[in-house]
Amino acid sequence: MLSIIYPYRNRDLKRVQRSFESLKNQSVQDFEVYFVDYGSEPEISVKVQELCSDYPGIKYSNHATRFQPWNKAKALNSVIKSLETEFCFVADIDMIFHPEFVKMAISLQKPEQSVYFKVSFSESGDELDDIKPGDFGKFRRSDHNATGLTMFSVKALKSVNGFDEFYHLWGAEDTDIHVRLRNAGFKVNFWDQEILMLHQWHQSYRRSEVKILTKKFQIKDIVQLNHQHLKYAEKYGITTVNSDGWGKAMTAEQEWELLNCSISINLNDEKRTIENLIYGVFPSQSNGIFKVKIFESENKEDFKIKLKRLAGKRVPEYYKMKEINDLILKHIISFYRDRPYIFQIAEDLKSITITIDFR
Repeated sequence: MLSIIYPYRNRDLKRVQRSFESLKNQSVQDFEVYFVDYGSEPEISVKVQELCSDYPGIKYSNHATRFQPWNKAKALNSVIKSLETEFCFVADIDMIFHPEFVKMAISLQKPEQSVYFKVSFSESGDELDDIKPGDFGKFRRSDHNATGLTMFSVKALKSVNGFDEFYHLWGAEDTDIHVRLRNAGFKVNFWDQEILMLHQWHQSYRRSEVKILTKKFQIKDIVQLNHQHLKYAEKYGITTVNSDGWGKAMTAEQEWELLNCSISINLNDEKRTIENLIYGVFPSQSNGIFKVKIFESENKEDFKIKLKRLAGKRVPEYYKMKEINDLILKHIISFYRDRPYIFQIAEDLKSITITIDFR
């Protein structure tokens, strides 16, 4: 038996359907599927749950994390922590599987050993609805550096507390788990004998990053931070990560409570105010729900302030709202990611509301 886990958030349903259809056509059906909807918008969650219901055996779960940045590690851990099967495969919603994939994966199962697979990549504009398995090898192929598609020993994963939940948005959590498993003495092998998966093209997430504040979750230089964290694991032989509560995501009831509680304080975007919030106010909270709304100040460059600056007098310094977004999100994912929290950017992009449950 093989447990297949899909982490998902707000992706095109057509590519989901292609992936599901390829599993439906497996020559060996000795597998189960977990589909983890980690924070999709409500209207998308309804549609993808309906799609899952069209495929018997797919176990759909939804986590109320739409007001948190994407965390693939926690999405996967929410399933891994309770798995009773010996092996699981971390799938990607972009994968179209060869009909012999499950059969081959099961044949490669060995105690406490994990295996990752070579894949091919379609290009923009490729027609994939009627793709034949024999065509998988015609596309560009991955090498041993692409670690995302792995069949894991569940025992090995649990021994190191699963994927490292420090990693947010994108980058490095797949390689990190390989590094830590090897550090712990487990084997991780690369299987490249034939192409058993085709990756459906999408725009690179790195290229979608922008330097201005938007409603979409982004954090400046998060890829570089993630890769530095990976280097740390490599250099210092890290094995076990996360707290005892690993794999526990926020519930719909917790989300409702945080959304509907009263604001504790209102703050402006002055630098000293924001830094005191991060380094003074947040650490002082020990119980209850704390909700802060940060507003973009008006008249930051009015005539009086300009005159004072020209005269050499001290004037307030302000962060841009994008800088506040980056500072606070990095702080939250570093120190409060295990707590229920929500991070909301206003439609007009002129305020940010942060709510954290410190109980």
